[in-house]
Amino acid sequence: MDTRISSIASDLRAGQTPPEVSVRTFLGWFDAQRRRYRIVQNIRDELAKEGVCTVPDFETVWIDAPIKFVLSEGNGIFVNFEPKVPGEEPQKAPETVPPGRWETREATYKVGRLAAANQGIVSVPPDKSVAQAVTIMMLGGYSQLPVMTDEETVLGMLSWRSVGTRMVLNRPAPLVGDAMEPHHEVRSDVSIFDAIQAIVANDYVLVRGVDGRITGIVTANDLSLQFHDLTEPFLLLGEIENLVRNMIGNAFSADELKTACNPADASRVAYVETVADLSFGEYIRLLQLPPNWSRLGIDIEREVFCQSLDAVRKIRNDVMHFDPDGIEPVELQQLRRFTRFMRQLASVRV
Repeated sequence: MDTRISSIASDLRAGQTPPEVSVRTFLGWFDAQRRRYRIVQNIRDELAKEGVCTVPDFETVWIDAPIKFVLSEGNGIFVNFEPKVPGEEPQKAPETVPPGRWETREATYKVGRLAAANQGIVSVPPDKSVAQAVTIMMLGGYSQLPVMTDEETVLGMLSWRSVGTRMVLNRPAPLVGDAMEPHHEVRSDVSIFDAIQAIVANDYVLVRGVDGRITGIVTANDLSLQFHDLTEPFLLLGEIENLVRNMIGNAFSADELKTACNPADASRVAYVETVADLSFGEYIRLLQLPPNWSRLGIDIEREVFCQSLDAVRKIRNDVMHFDPDGIEPVELQQLRRFTRFMRQLASVRV
C-alpha cells in the first residue's frame, strides 16, 4: 500500500498542510485509474486507518478535480472549513469509518462528475460588441456564450438564437448586453437526471460550483457523448451474451446445460432450463470440456476462446457495478474486438 497517506497524516498532525492533488493522481498512488468499488473500498480502508479523509470526497467529484487532505472527526479532531458561498454552513470533514465496515456513499450521479462541468468557460462582458462576440463564437465553434462580469456573476446568455431573433425583428443590438437572453444554470451537486430536462429544453446549462463560481457549461452534445460512453459497454456485453447463447443454445439439452452449474447448489441446478439461464462463468465451464466444445462444430482453439470469454466476464463484473468513470480504454477495445469476432463467427454459421 502507498505510504504517502501515512506521511500526509503525520504532516497534518504536525500542523502542516499537504498539497492538493487531483483525484486521478490520488488513484495513481494505488495503481488505479478508475474508481471501481473494490479500489474505492481499499482506499477508504487506508484513509480510515490513518484517520484522514479528502475534501471533497474523492468518489463524488470529477476525476480531475483537486482534493485536499484533512484529519477526520473519527480521530476526535473537528476540522472546520469556511463557507465559500454566503449563507451556507461551513463544511465538516466526514467521519472516518473503521476499515472493513461499509460506509454509506453518495448514490446520485451528479452534474459535477461530468468533464464539461469542470473545464471552464469562455465568456464575454456586456459592453463587448456583438460583432466581436460572434467572431469568438465562430472561431471557437460555440453555440452560445455566457455574459459575465466576473467568475460568479452571470447577466445572461448570448446565442445564435438571441442574435438572430433581433436581426429578423429589425431590432439593432450593437452590444452584447442588448442581445443577450436569460441564462439557465444548475449547481454542480444536483443529479444529472434533474438537469437533463433543462439541458434538453435549452441546449445547455451553466454549472455553478459549490464555491459559487461558474465552472463549466454542459450542452446537449456533451450529454449525448457522456451517455454513449456509459452505455456502450452495456450494449456490447448484451450483444456478446446473445451471440454466445445463439452459438450454444441448440447444441445442448437442458440436462447438459445443468452440468455447468455448481452441483452443490441444488436450487441453481433446478433453475437452469435454457441457455439464457446460464451465467458467464457457467458458459465457460460448459465450453471448457473438450467433448462439449466439439459439439459446436467450429475449428477455433478452445482454450483461447475460453480465456477471451473469461476476460469479458471480468470486465462485465466491473461494468455491472456501474462506475461513472467508465471502463479502461483497453477493456473497451477488448469488448469491441470480441464482439466483432463473435459477429464474424455468427455470419459464417448462418
